[in-house]
Amino acid sequence: MTQKQVEQHEHKMTVAQALRTAIIAELEAINLYEELASQIEDEGIRRVFLDIAREEKTHVGEFLHLLLQVDPEQARELERGRQEVKEILGE
Repeated sequence: MTQKQVEQHEHKMTVAQALRTAIIAELEAINLYEELASQIEDEGIRRVFLDIAREEKTHVGEFLHLLLQVDPEQARELERGRQEVKEILGE
């Protein structure tokens, strides 16, 4: 492998990293659209922003599903976190 190939390989994102980045972007989009909706007086346009935010939530679910498939450690830790919260809340 040439030095350039090594450098390119080192800078490539893993699938898990790409999925996490996509999840972050979707979460930021949700916050943006919901914030904009809260400031818009026109009910129709406000509903459109909220609908788009809801679609972004679906995207989060899609990316999260894929992330949990490609990163077993993430899946385990997500479940561990869920269990910890249930214990704290007495569920």
